[in-house]
Amino acid sequence: MKARDLRERSVEDLRELEKSLAKDIFTARFKNFTNRLDDTSSIRKAKQDLARVKTLLRQQELNAAAKAEGEAK
Repeated sequence: MKARDLRERSVEDLRELEKSLAKDIFTARFKNFTNRLDDTSSIRKAKQDLARVKTLLRQQELNAAAKAEGEAK
């Protein structure tokens, strides 16, 4: 998943994706623990995607706060 593609999504979509990725990581780790996971690299990929989503959410949050602060002055 590319950050460029994620930037086009709305905040609600990103929050939904964040929950989905967190659930995917949990299930993948559980399957890995029980030796039912074939592709262990999927855990790492999901973690990286989750980090991208969280980073974009934080950037948007900071931009909104800076914009509100700029309007207040």
